[in-house]
Amino acid sequence: MKRIYMDNNATTAVRPEVLDAMLPFFRDHFGNPSSVHWAGRAVSPAVEKAREQVARLVNCSPAEIVFVSCGSEGDNHAIKGTAEALREKGNHIIATSVEHPAVLNTCQALEKQGFVVTYLPVDRDGMLDLQDLEAAITDKTILISVMWANNETGNIFPIEEIGAIAKKHKVRFHSDAVQAVGKIPVDVQAAGVDLLVISGHKLGAPKGVGALYIRRGTKLTPLIHGGHQERNRRAGTHNVPGIVGLGVACELAAAEQGSHAEKIRALRDRLEKGIFEQIPEVKLNGHPTLRLPNTLNVSFAYIEGESLLLNFDMKGIAASSGSACTSGSLEPSHVMGAMCVDVVLAHSSTRFSLGPDNTEEDVDYILEVLPPIVQRLRDMSPLYNRGGQPMTCETCPIVKKC
Repeated sequence: MKRIYMDNNATTAVRPEVLDAMLPFFRDHFGNPSSVHWAGRAVSPAVEKAREQVARLVNCSPAEIVFVSCGSEGDNHAIKGTAEALREKGNHIIATSVEHPAVLNTCQALEKQGFVVTYLPVDRDGMLDLQDLEAAITDKTILISVMWANNETGNIFPIEEIGAIAKKHKVRFHSDAVQAVGKIPVDVQAAGVDLLVISGHKLGAPKGVGALYIRRGTKLTPLIHGGHQERNRRAGTHNVPGIVGLGVACELAAAEQGSHAEKIRALRDRLEKGIFEQIPEVKLNGHPTLRLPNTLNVSFAYIEGESLLLNFDMKGIAASSGSACTSGSLEPSHVMGAMCVDVVLAHSSTRFSLGPDNTEEDVDYILEVLPPIVQRLRDMSPLYNRGGQPMTCETCPIVKKC
């Protein structure tokens, strides 16, 4: 059976160049980079080289990069570390309602400790109103946290404008850039970001490694206490193979992301055009143009997204109903809810997130198998008028037009 992988926002395959670079650090160069003997000295330069590679991709100094275990740790460190470090200054944090659970749940945990969090709404396209953002800032605001790009819709937020607002009001700015780094240019200087999070497995490195950019001079309480690794900013033995892999993945992204983005965007647009031409009553979730080049999120009226994904799986297609981090939840996506997508349509939300290995043949195969799957599921749906013309959004008793 043909196998097609279009869930690259959940995780990516480790690139061959990355794996090749990592292998010696499993087999031969096993030393602890914090050790002073020959085995440690043989490894520590590789960690510093990776730091330079990561820094180059986001335009910062290597000294401003701290290696962490994943994006969630980076977000926790940035938000909790700011809250503790700046508690005497204020207790107000601003985030959007469509942030990743790594940010939302961290903010909710801080609310139990007395912090006040403003969750900014988004419009039906999932975009943020910058006037709302600026109006929410008070003299107690210590942090603005806005993701660079949304994991479910691919929406790209106006990070440079947000950075300018944060700077104007002297508020620290954190961005979860896990979905953006490697797909589109990310420049922490141009954006005015103080804290930025990167996750290795989103750009061809392995799981279990990430990086937190901390602008020079930013006071931040460590999340993990212990040894003196990472200049006392993150204790714990370095994951050397993972760090080496992350460095190589960042170097490859810096060299290729422009050409890859154009190729992937063309495939994504081909898929989107084909779906809307062949299948009636499909809703695009997200902004029509301000999206990551690889992401397409659509809802198919009258059917359950999980049923669609199971049928996809039987055809060898891996896609997603949204964030992999919320798998297992029966609740509709909080992102769809924040965009006021009707709850029934939200349950049929399907995300295709393409990668550099996808081809035109992959897209054509999906466009071949998808219409009959959708029609078969609609024929089984009590919401679908099988006796005559399909229901419209206006006449459906449950589905509202959005």
